Amino acid sequence: MVRSPAVAGQFYQGTTQKLLQQVRQYLQKDLGRDHAVGIMVPHAGLVYSGTVAGTVYSSITMPKTFVMLGPNHTGLGSSVSLMDDGEWEVPTGKLRVDRKLASRILQHAKVAERDAKAHTFEHSLEVQLPFITCLSTDIAIVPIAILSASYEECTELAEGIAKAVQGVDYPVTILASSDMSHYLPDRVARQKDKVALDRLLGLDSRGLYDTVRRERISMCGYLPATVMLIASKILGAKEALLVKYMTSGDVSGDYESVVGYAGIVLTAKKSDRRAVS
Repeated sequence: MVRSPAVAGQFYQGTTQKLLQQVRQYLQKDLGRDHAVGIMVPHAGLVYSGTVAGTVYSSITMPKTFVMLGPNHTGLGSSVSLMDDGEWEVPTGKLRVDRKLASRILQHAKVAERDAKAHTFEHSLEVQLPFITCLSTDIAIVPIAILSASYEECTELAEGIAKAVQGVDYPVTILASSDMSHYLPDRVARQKDKVALDRLLGLDSRGLYDTVRRERISMCGYLPATVMLIASKILGAKEALLVKYMTSGDVSGDYESVVGYAGIVLTAKKSDRRAVS
């Protein structure tokens, strides 16, 4: 099965050459590259969030497999939908699903269901592929879309992912796809986002889950981020670094109604890089 792109020509350029040119403008050289246990990247149109996503991907070494966790915006499929076979295609290449790791996750995390339907039109993971394929096509993925989950279910999924990753002998990075606050004045969005980001940077998964819900922060991927945090800590993450933060207003000039974007890298060792302000 080949999953065809759902948002090519909308969220990112729809032809190979134009997409390569678009992605390359967001990638940076001379950033210290670390093996990332986990990352958080945004999923808006590249014109808005490409700078943040590009900074994240420029900061890490490419793993053999990304376990990709994204929010389910469409409502299709199961509460936790894992695609365990096939390939995902974008104009710059195809990435195969890591069947071995996917099978292990399904074995260890009963909350996850084998389900490709949830991924058919979902963009939150697809918009990561232009960056990944630009850097390497020799990478596999395990796509997981999360529609709803209690904190206990997030923990079960994270523990299953971590156990599966511990059972393979190649590098794996846990990727959470999320934007931050939606459609607020820039000043308010930044204030609310800082509250959630403080929990993320403190590796406080329970605090993130509860804070987003209590403060009604419109962070669409807080469930994937919660799962990523829990799994990354089990896998040895010791530090979370905010490598880039901006809002859509920084691109459009409209600061009255913005969406926030944050890029975070989790590593098993302390980094010499400085976090952004």
